[in-house]
Amino acid sequence: MRTDMTKRTPLYEEHVKLGAKIVEFAGWEMPVSYTGVIDEHKAVRSSAGIFDVSHMGQIEFAGPDAKKYLQSITTNDLHRIHDGKAQYSILCNERGTVIDDIIIYRFSPERFMLVVNASNASKDFDWFMKNKKGNVEVKDLSEKFALIAFQGPKSIEILKTLTDINLDSVGTYAFAEGSVAGCKNCIVAKTGYTGEEGVEIFSSPDDAPKIWRSLLENEGPEVVKAAGLGARDTLRMEMKYSLYGHEIDDTTTPIEAGLSWAVKLDTPEDFIGKSALLDFVGQGAKRKLVGFKLLDRGIPRQGYPILIDEKPVGIVTSGTMSPSLGYPIGIGFVPSENAKIGSEIFVDIRGQARKAVIVKTPFYKK
Repeated sequence: MRTDMTKRTPLYEEHVKLGAKIVEFAGWEMPVSYTGVIDEHKAVRSSAGIFDVSHMGQIEFAGPDAKKYLQSITTNDLHRIHDGKAQYSILCNERGTVIDDIIIYRFSPERFMLVVNASNASKDFDWFMKNKKGNVEVKDLSEKFALIAFQGPKSIEILKTLTDINLDSVGTYAFAEGSVAGCKNCIVAKTGYTGEEGVEIFSSPDDAPKIWRSLLENEGPEVVKAAGLGARDTLRMEMKYSLYGHEIDDTTTPIEAGLSWAVKLDTPEDFIGKSALLDFVGQGAKRKLVGFKLLDRGIPRQGYPILIDEKPVGIVTSGTMSPSLGYPIGIGFVPSENAKIGSEIFVDIRGQARKAVIVKTPFYKK
């Protein structure tokens, strides 16, 4: 049910026309599915799917000290990316736990844009303002952008017919500016959250419906389906991608969540949380995020206890029946000494201990 506080993206009417099931998510009315999660999931894995992710936040950092400031509040090394490149990174608090995971886009040495999770957008912006230092201007640009994710093995081939951008020259985690479906001033980034080839398209809110329809109604033989939050979730679970509020939150360090590759503790600069994370690494993580395959019947869900020798030792953070693999998979925290691949664990599903085994991830491999 809609409240006065619930927001709608520029594509809301498109979702209604397609008969989407609409749910409240992070203060937004968002499509959870159109033709069904499994159908949409398989379309992304086999051809192409289109997602409305306009609820995500965009925050700009501009000025002579923009890079220096961002380096002081994010865990990755900004020196490693150049203009036209993007980088996955993390915001930590002083305790070294996760405020949010983000993607940073570098337009120039003095201009960057961050994409943040919808549920954390206001919190993140307040954090940036609280810790702002140097000659840098921080602007919330979220209302100036719509954001469409176009993902799947056929997505680039389809998009080539609708854009003046040379997509072959845009590498992974890189972006370029140009026109899409005749709409100018778009940003096309080879980023995504599905494990498939694809892009995320930033446009003005007014242009988003035209771009959406042009991608969905492509004239080629390739199937393009609108996909909702349900398929977005099952796709990311098959890749063991972390989702804020599930695998990571302000009680979780990026180290124990398996995100050490996005934490550069050897940089000369300090960032918020670096000291705590150095201590954490020195002590060794007591728990580890693992992927597991359920061997018994049932579906693991967030919050279910993980058992070893009939005793609770951890917790499930995400779980589903994998549409690609045809069996139940889950992600969860277990003690580090029990995190080896092949180790047997049990999941308490409504009072029944169901056998599972820790497996190598990602679960889905092309």
